[in-house]
Amino acid sequence: MFKNHFKIAIRVLMRQKLFTLINVIGLSIGISASIVIGLIVYHDLTFDKFHKDVDRIYRVVTNFSFDGRLSYNPGVSGALPAAVKSEVTGLEGIATTYRILLPDVFVTRGNEKPVKFKEQRGVVLADEGYFKLFEYKWLSGSAKTALHEPNQVVITSKQADIYFPGTAYADMIGKTIIYDSIKTSVSGVVENFKENSDLTFHDFISYNTHLTNAELNQDLRLNNWGGTSVKEQFFVKLSPRSRPEQIESQLNTILVRNRPEALNKERKQQFALQSFNDIHFNDRYLSIDTADRHGSKPVLYGLLSIAAFLLVLACINFINLNTAQASQRAKEIGIRKTMGSSRRQVIFQFLSETFVVTLLAVVISVGLCPFVLQLFDGLIPQGISISSLTQAPIIVFLIALTVVVSLLSGFYPALILSAYKPVAVFKDQSRSNTGKTRSGALRRVLTVSQFVIAQFFIMATILVSKQIWYATHKDLGFKKDAVVTITSPFRHRTAQQNALLAQKFRSLPQVEIVSMGHDAPSSENTSSTEATFNNGKKELKTEVSMKIGDENYINLYHIKLLAGRNLQPADTNHAVLVNQTYARMMGFQDLNGVVGQHIDNFNGDQRMKIVGVVGDFQQESMRSSLTPLVILHTTDVNWNATFHIALKPQTAGGDEWQRAFTNLEGAWKQVYPGHDFEYEFVDRSIANLYQSEQQTASLLNWATGLSVLISCLGLLGLAIFTTGQRVKEIGVRKVLGASIGQIVSLLTKELVWLVALAFVIVLPIAWYAAYQWLQNFADRTVISWWIFALSGSGMLIVAFITSGLQTVKAAMANPVKSLRSE
Repeated sequence: MFKNHFKIAIRVLMRQKLFTLINVIGLSIGISASIVIGLIVYHDLTFDKFHKDVDRIYRVVTNFSFDGRLSYNPGVSGALPAAVKSEVTGLEGIATTYRILLPDVFVTRGNEKPVKFKEQRGVVLADEGYFKLFEYKWLSGSAKTALHEPNQVVITSKQADIYFPGTAYADMIGKTIIYDSIKTSVSGVVENFKENSDLTFHDFISYNTHLTNAELNQDLRLNNWGGTSVKEQFFVKLSPRSRPEQIESQLNTILVRNRPEALNKERKQQFALQSFNDIHFNDRYLSIDTADRHGSKPVLYGLLSIAAFLLVLACINFINLNTAQASQRAKEIGIRKTMGSSRRQVIFQFLSETFVVTLLAVVISVGLCPFVLQLFDGLIPQGISISSLTQAPIIVFLIALTVVVSLLSGFYPALILSAYKPVAVFKDQSRSNTGKTRSGALRRVLTVSQFVIAQFFIMATILVSKQIWYATHKDLGFKKDAVVTITSPFRHRTAQQNALLAQKFRSLPQVEIVSMGHDAPSSENTSSTEATFNNGKKELKTEVSMKIGDENYINLYHIKLLAGRNLQPADTNHAVLVNQTYARMMGFQDLNGVVGQHIDNFNGDQRMKIVGVVGDFQQESMRSSLTPLVILHTTDVNWNATFHIALKPQTAGGDEWQRAFTNLEGAWKQVYPGHDFEYEFVDRSIANLYQSEQQTASLLNWATGLSVLISCLGLLGLAIFTTGQRVKEIGVRKVLGASIGQIVSLLTKELVWLVALAFVIVLPIAWYAAYQWLQNFADRTVISWWIFALSGSGMLIVAFITSGLQTVKAAMANPVKSLRSE
């Protein structure tokens, strides 16, 4: 029986090639997008799910409140781990890691000269508890002893193959690896996690190494309760009966006992537990390795919504076309029932046809996946490839998708078609009221739904693009064009080398001005401190943002000086410029009045003189509002390590900038010969602040294009069918004198009303969604009326063209051909 059903299904589909093709293409588009989105969602949702008892593992984090403004830090005080080990109950295990920033790694291979690996990421100090809390497969060495002694190191298998190619893991034990000044010997090799994980460390130096290294011991600050470093991360595993609130209470009791000022309302500090399952998705805190990407559950939900919408659109096409063809298959159904087929058998026959179409669409979609992955390359996280389709959960997803889409697309048409009664069929009553039946009304509802979804995507795409354009083209309060930044190498910079390099840069003919400092005026990296201003009547304590730059900084960026004077070389470390927002917050309407005032407790204990006031400029992305800010100059080499270079204008068709970068690189190689020359345009770095919005815009572009394409396929199919059903009516009207324009108007009138109805429905929905999305920005564009007008008219034009081609063709046909059989 099953074989017979599928054989008949294939014959029917082959007989209706055009409609089968439209259904397959529509479903393939929706399913292809769903597969790729499914891979992305599965990739992010499986991070670190494989760890034993992961629901009981937490990262200890630190929360701060500065005058009610919250700040979040994934690190802890250096003294906390030792205190927890001796004082906290209810824990089954603890682990401490301390990230070593970009060390140069030297590997000794026999008698050869050590091989250098520059500025390696993923190197940490780890204590003995790390490999007890997180289970790795050991290829050599033992978790019990590998990190027990100072100057031991455990490496992952991938890193081992890089350091010691061709060497057996067992033979690596005892090999020497030097991390800057830290000399270690290999004590173990572990296999890299095969599953997705935010634990991307690959070199684990024993934590006890600080006992033999004075510089490390100083960095760790093991007796300090005041400082909090993102490099120091602390993990705990709760006992089965422990609750997070109980552990948090014990942690904060220890903190207050050792640092009573942590309860200060103006600068409050608290420890908290962050679930390990939350780390990949919570962007309040940095990831475990701070450079790793975060996942975003709202983005994943948005992607799932897009996939669902595209699938619904494809299913709507299927339902519309199948119910529209109901009258053509009425006699087939009548004969089947007359010959003894039950309604259940008829339903199964039509579901078989749907299943064949869906299965074919899934096979095509899987074949299209490599091309779709290439198209979405910039949006897809690393680690996703076509090989991901072979994972068992993805295969189950494909099977479930095939079944669900088959039922969703085919069940209602099967119910409609199987309901025909043989007597009515043979009297031709099934054809006479085709347009007035429930299936006709359903087609209109489904068509309106298609237009609602498509227009929503169009409106969302236009609005997001408008906000990005606004953010990247608005006057930010400083010059951003033709400015590049170059940062000296982190571990090898010196003040003397930086000064020499700045001098060489200034001497280049293509360079207009050079400033030394830290970040550009607008940057994703923010630095802040607490400061106090006392005018004799009241004391103002606030957190202020900091920009580091020399006397050329505001001139290079064309930042307006509103009062006072610019910074001078003699002002280093004791004078600042403040922005207009900070001056107003201090209570000065006349900006000249703030010049000469002092702010105290700057960076804890400094007293800084205000020598000038600058105009407000955008310090971060437009998601953030303007905050109090100071600009200062410092001699600290790490705060004074970025060269800001304004290039002279380039002539039309000239190569001045090309020669400029050649000369800049030449000067760099003279001062830092062992390091790569890298630069970044400031305007590009500002555009990168809106990377998530740009990704959203790209996804919406694709979703919009696909939804419009699927909708147009459905419209084309309905237009072909409708004109085919009304071919004799068209012939009669032409014989009676109707013009082509009148006939086209008649055939498309309903379509215009459906588009208009969809526009009315989607308008408040799209406006509300746009309004809510724009609340993420402190400075945002307006929701213009033309966004909705452009979407509605654009959808109408596209729909009109799609169906109009077929209706014009029908209207121009010779009526003799359609009426000669009458």
